[in-house]
Amino acid sequence: MSEKAKKTEKTFVETRYYNSPEGSEFLLESGIILKDLKIAYETYGELNPDKDNAVLVCHALSGDAHAAGFKRGEKKPGWWDDMIGPGKAFDTDKFFVICSNVIGGCRGSSGPNSVNPATGKPYGLSFPLVSIRDMVRAQKQLMDFLGIQRLVAVSGGSMGGMQALQWSVEYPDMVASCIPIATTYKHSAQQIAFDEVGRQAIMADPAWNGGDYYEKNHPSSGLAVARMIGHITYMSDSSMENKFGRVLKKEKLGYEFATEFEVEGYLRYRGDSFVKRFDANSYLYITKAMDYFDMQKDRSLSFVFKNVKARFLVIAFSSDWLYPPYQSKEVVRALKMNGVDVTYCEISSDYGHDAFLLEFKEETKLIGHFIKNTYKKIRKAT
Repeated sequence: MSEKAKKTEKTFVETRYYNSPEGSEFLLESGIILKDLKIAYETYGELNPDKDNAVLVCHALSGDAHAAGFKRGEKKPGWWDDMIGPGKAFDTDKFFVICSNVIGGCRGSSGPNSVNPATGKPYGLSFPLVSIRDMVRAQKQLMDFLGIQRLVAVSGGSMGGMQALQWSVEYPDMVASCIPIATTYKHSAQQIAFDEVGRQAIMADPAWNGGDYYEKNHPSSGLAVARMIGHITYMSDSSMENKFGRVLKKEKLGYEFATEFEVEGYLRYRGDSFVKRFDANSYLYITKAMDYFDMQKDRSLSFVFKNVKARFLVIAFSSDWLYPPYQSKEVVRALKMNGVDVTYCEISSDYGHDAFLLEFKEETKLIGHFIKNTYKKIRKAT
């Protein structure tokens, strides 16, 4: 089969589940214990006999374990299908790629919409708050379950990049290379502010009912507004101008409070489609975890990375104003101060933060070569 045919061949996948041993306890960073941990995950490619060809891909805020391929009965592929598969950046002819839904999420892993065994009802706000570090430690349990002791690479964009960075410092002996994309080592005041506006939109919806809405009407209006706000930050001024400008949905202005501009209709569509697949409480939990994220705390950033052993490929995008390139450069500077093998690439793009999902041709060139080179080093060393 030709390389082109491999890239276009439809691959069907199914979501699997890891359940921690019955009665086991997972200690969260907050000090609260979460029982009976559950993780939804998908895998692509084959794990070789040496179990040394594994790559972990981490998803962003609204993502899930379905990163590539097609689920039967669904028309759209996984959220990073352009990057994962035969001959792609994460080449499944060579690597075993894993993606799991984060804890606190709503797509199969333990989260606020999970059933609390003590009550037989969804947790709602009784589910404990989680952190990025908790997400990574849960993923480590999944790796142990799969028998993987070393990862060729850990990668992800946005919140996925935060997880990748956390992996590099949390389990330095396990990560051979780290590829954080369009991300940061801590949320700034502006990033926290945008998240808080989204949370307030959800909590202001009367249907939210203090998080107890699972057997009632869901806070769809609040969640849709939160998504609309978020989506504005994912695009750039130029991408919105190029895509919409001031184009009207009708021939002329009606001078009324209706959807008159194309950009208004687009945002409403994004908000309405989002509520069909995402849980409002999970939006609260995951954005809060991102806001808590601060690898530096009261230490120097160079100190944070002093024990890392991974090679790094740090990727940023010129028009990303949600996670601007200067934040990636600060990570690169701290890594270089520790003598870490790090390459920084800033891709010129008008897509804004969404570029990590759209600029797959440029990313493929960079990541594909980087991972293969890393794997060669691993094989040579062993």
